[in-house]
Amino acid sequence: MEFQTEAVKACYEKVSVWLKELFGEMVEAREDFPGFGLAMGSAYCQIAIYPWGDTNSTITCRSYVVTGAETTPELMKYLLRESADLRFGKFGLDEDGDIVFEHTIVGNTVDKEEVRALVRAVIWTADEYDDKIVARFGGERAIDRVR
Repeated sequence: MEFQTEAVKACYEKVSVWLKELFGEMVEAREDFPGFGLAMGSAYCQIAIYPWGDTNSTITCRSYVVTGAETTPELMKYLLRESADLRFGKFGLDEDGDIVFEHTIVGNTVDKEEVRALVRAVIWTADEYDDKIVARFGGERAIDRVR
């Protein structure tokens, strides 16, 4: 795998070990970029390592929550309100209008417990909200679309 910077490589190497220790065989390393995939409950998340300048890195954990929901003002207001009340992460829309949930932390100073908190916060939030959003606004859970 090719790394954009040495900081990304160093972060990837330590996070790789921690994810395997924390989540075992549920973690799959990506071959196309410095990242990993993990499924839990009805949610799937991707953990990606990005450069932050030349000497730092970030870790973003993103989960697709719902696809195909109509992006009405009511749905947008709901996602904004829920994001405001959450401790970690935020809801957003990708370029296709799919609802995502993600959180980013600094990679250079991260420890194992921060990685655990990052992944759990994102995947548990996605797992909690996918059914709520589909029931109220339509669409389908992202995990069902992948299957």
